[in-house]
Amino acid sequence: MTILFDLDGTLIDSTEAILESFHRSFRLLGGTPPDDEAIKALIGHPLDAMYRDLGVESDRVETYVQTYKAHYRVISRAKTHLLPGAKEAIEEAAAFARLGVVTTKTARYSKELLEHMGVMDAFEVLIGREDVTHPKPHPEPVYRAIEAMQVDTSGCWLVGDTRLDAGAAAAAGIGCVGVLSGYDGREQLETLTPHICDNALEAVRFLACKG
Repeated sequence: MTILFDLDGTLIDSTEAILESFHRSFRLLGGTPPDDEAIKALIGHPLDAMYRDLGVESDRVETYVQTYKAHYRVISRAKTHLLPGAKEAIEEAAAFARLGVVTTKTARYSKELLEHMGVMDAFEVLIGREDVTHPKPHPEPVYRAIEAMQVDTSGCWLVGDTRLDAGAAAAAGIGCVGVLSGYDGREQLETLTPHICDNALEAVRFLACKG
């Protein structure tokens, strides 16, 4: 079995770092500062899409993105942590499956975070935003991970917290377990997958029974 994990809201909580980095970019560059709920509703989308949806003009989006990234990298380790049960989920999953990460976060920073948390060695591959042309819900990130791991879609599952994850899994023809530890709720996830668990550890134990 192959299990691909999303990051934000699935294995890690970096909400504080994300919100702070967004607020700082608006303070420095101007525009209407978004409220926290508006930002959180977009987590999982690429940064450029988030800024456009938050009202930033297209020709200024890249400046906002770079300002965000510069601050996020400084604070991300201190203000990001593994979600409850995530480390156990990774350890239990590694006992019966090959593991990868498919995220819309920057791969470089994601690897640094997971190394800091002591869990990166469990994953064979990490596909981030810069590794693909089309992010989730497009299937390209899933296909890139599968190609890198030299596996096929049979016996492959994606564990994630948003419809972006479930949509990418469906488009790639693999199974998906939605988790409620992140940014989409049960009703939203159930539009794309029948398999819903409270968190990544429950998802892994569900998949262990599938194996």
